Amino acid sequence: MTNLAIAGDSLAYSPRSGRNLLEDVSISVADGERLAIIGPNGAGKTTLLRLLAGLQGPTSGTVRLYDRDIRAMRPVDRARLVAVVGQVDQPDHRICVRDYVGLGRVPHHGQVKKTDDRAIVDAALVRTGIEAFAGREMGSLSGGERQRAQIARALAQEPRILFLDEPTNHLDPRARSDLMRFVAGLDLTVVAVLHDLHVVPEFATQVAVVDAGRIVACGPPDQALSRETVQRVFGIDLFRLPHPVENRQVTVFDIPSQL
Repeated sequence: MTNLAIAGDSLAYSPRSGRNLLEDVSISVADGERLAIIGPNGAGKTTLLRLLAGLQGPTSGTVRLYDRDIRAMRPVDRARLVAVVGQVDQPDHRICVRDYVGLGRVPHHGQVKKTDDRAIVDAALVRTGIEAFAGREMGSLSGGERQRAQIARALAQEPRILFLDEPTNHLDPRARSDLMRFVAGLDLTVVAVLHDLHVVPEFATQVAVVDAGRIVACGPPDQALSRETVQRVFGIDLFRLPHPVENRQVTVFDIPSQL
């Protein structure tokens, strides 16, 4: 049997306003998989990620992480298992990069020696390629460097599952591709909410398409991102074409003059 990292069953979420943001959503993520959650604005993507990460509780339904009910987990135990990089994370611009990454060690305080904590922080800086920036203030970093610092902080947490909420926002096309290739190379289960469809095929092993609070397609990228689904959900077209130079296929998203 496949070892499930995440299992969400019959999830629904309604804020006090009463409008359902998610309704009857079930999803599972195997250990080591990379799930991209995509959909139009307001579809419920971030809400789904927050429920799966335990940042908020569902109105109904259950979430299990490695077969443990997330509601029964202590916050510190969840923080040792799950790391989240949110789209609205705004670290103090005056904090130096090393100290910021060191915040990822908070859930482990008292569990390991301080020298081990420092070694883990150093390893996270090296792994994300920002060791040269360790003494700089967070406010001096570019958008891509800041995203890597946020991921370094998450890696210092030593999680088994990494949640990313729109990590490519404010990055140029090359930086987006580089960042998601780096994340894909991590030996972790990753769940990412993505707006940029171009980075999905090379990053994800599974794709969940969310529309109006429901999952309307889920599976490997070439199945979930069918032309019909992309047209219906996003109002754009999709073509898979041979690369003109390299021996590979290219996925092209196009805004047609008329569908």
